[in-house]
Amino acid sequence: METGYSKWRKLDNAALAFPLVTDKNDTRVFRFYCQLKEKVNSDILQQALDQTMEKYPLFQAVLRKGLFWFYLERRDIHAIVKEEKRPPCSSLYIPDKKTLLFQVSYYKNRINFEVYHALTDGTGAMNFLSELVQNYLILAYPSADLPRVEQIEETTPGAQEEDSFSQYYSADLPKNKEKKLAAVKLKGEKLLHADMQITEIVIPVKETLAKARSYGVSITVFLTAMLLCSIHEEIPKNRQKRPIALMIPVNLRNYFPSQSMGNFFGWIEVGYTFADETVFQDVLESVKNQFKDKLDKEKVAMDMNGYVRLEKNPLVRAVPLEIKKYFMMAGANLGSRSVTAVYSNIGILRFPEEYKAYIDRFGIFASTNSLQLCSCSYEDQMVLGFTSKIPDDSIQKNFMRMLREEEIPYKEGKNDFPGCGEQNKKEEIKILQTFTFLCLAVAVICGMINYLMLETLNWFWFAAAGCACAWLVVNVAYFKRRNILKNLTWQLLIITVLCVLWDHFTGWKGWSIDFVFPFGTLTVLGSIPVIAGVSHLETEEYLYYLLQAAMIGCIPAILIWIGIVHYTLPSVLCTGISFLVLAGMFIFQKKDTLSEFRKKLRM
Repeated sequence: METGYSKWRKLDNAALAFPLVTDKNDTRVFRFYCQLKEKVNSDILQQALDQTMEKYPLFQAVLRKGLFWFYLERRDIHAIVKEEKRPPCSSLYIPDKKTLLFQVSYYKNRINFEVYHALTDGTGAMNFLSELVQNYLILAYPSADLPRVEQIEETTPGAQEEDSFSQYYSADLPKNKEKKLAAVKLKGEKLLHADMQITEIVIPVKETLAKARSYGVSITVFLTAMLLCSIHEEIPKNRQKRPIALMIPVNLRNYFPSQSMGNFFGWIEVGYTFADETVFQDVLESVKNQFKDKLDKEKVAMDMNGYVRLEKNPLVRAVPLEIKKYFMMAGANLGSRSVTAVYSNIGILRFPEEYKAYIDRFGIFASTNSLQLCSCSYEDQMVLGFTSKIPDDSIQKNFMRMLREEEIPYKEGKNDFPGCGEQNKKEEIKILQTFTFLCLAVAVICGMINYLMLETLNWFWFAAAGCACAWLVVNVAYFKRRNILKNLTWQLLIITVLCVLWDHFTGWKGWSIDFVFPFGTLTVLGSIPVIAGVSHLETEEYLYYLLQAAMIGCIPAILIWIGIVHYTLPSVLCTGISFLVLAGMFIFQKKDTLSEFRKKLRM
């Protein structure tokens, strides 16, 4: 069914680095959940999700890698509701594995929406979860006649996938030349992701707002100052010369009208350098002034333009992603030097009065590589979600102590997460480790036998090289196992290179070029359509690899021309068949083939 959405779209500016800095211990996934007053019915939740996807098919996308940038591509993958079993915020983006970038799960009374940050931001996630919960409750309680909350202005497909960064970018705006000071870092050994500490604190909105107003500040400023003070208490005296700084995400939709469901956020950095005589009011006043200064629309626009200016730089765009990623990762690490922790306030979720009988609260928390606080509110409950990879929970305890001192009642939420702390055993890792040890053992044993028999190591080097080749081929097969077509291409290149090296060091006979390379290429070329058919792959999933194999298959013609090939039959067959495959793709699948070129080569 045609939805009006593009088949593929580039990542929003704020999401460009996410795929590069994602790893198993910082998944860049955040969870937005709704706690109901009754247990969740999984069948009804699946129906509600299907309805929600009709409104937001933009989320029906996988992340793919181009030559210059990553991009999102729509795929016909059915989103399935699952019971919660994995640790919260577990990996959703797995390189080479084409899966949706979000997951809806349930546990007892809770509906969880977990999403990879490259797909959307907190505002997009809030809209999706609100629609999902609304659909679920209307289906679950038909007799309640719950009113449907419709947006005043229905978002169009084009508006949802709009690149708001580019829309509001202006090359005329000056750069923000403000220097960022290196901030205090939370040092020490970090927990694994499965052991990430999750602390939820529920506070009343009215009493917290009254307390904040008594100081003449907003709730966000008030909580920011409290977090800075809570962290300060855990910093040794010899490291207190540097500021403690928080990264505060900023919803750019508040400054630039946008209905985008992608990422459209910036951030400010708010910090304070503590002294012996510092009191809480000093921190509050400083944070208040920093918010006022840095959230000025002109400064927000300058910061936003700074993000986009780098992306639009012709030199940066022309650098291949495999090279560019190292600079982007270095830039991300350099940028994090000015940040101690993160605080993200998503805002208020609003539902009609009739929904209060069914909804207890909403909550949000995110994966982190250090410490992060997220908050949201519904009715009179504000939920603060701390996530931490620091074994010690002193900062969270300091925060709760400050709430008591400020006479703000709170309750610490029960962390009822079935997968939290669960260490999933991966037998394949053990098998790989065993294989590595066996390769070393075989090489060592060969060396011992060679020396004991001949008192030399003449043939040991061949045995060791053979073990190294076997280890390399198996390891590449393992790490590229999620995408068998990419695996084939890698194996072709690696085996060819290894055979050329063997041929060279054993007195060049040319068998690697005459036979291995052309027959290997033909094998890959013939395997791709078979695998695509058996696995029922979509055109986008195999066309690029078929194109790659066919182009590689034309290389033997060059080798014949420069006189390297001696036995020409395999190379001629390989070149001819590869050329016909290329011609067929451009004649019979011209539109899809050119589309793949455009996606992969988008600068």
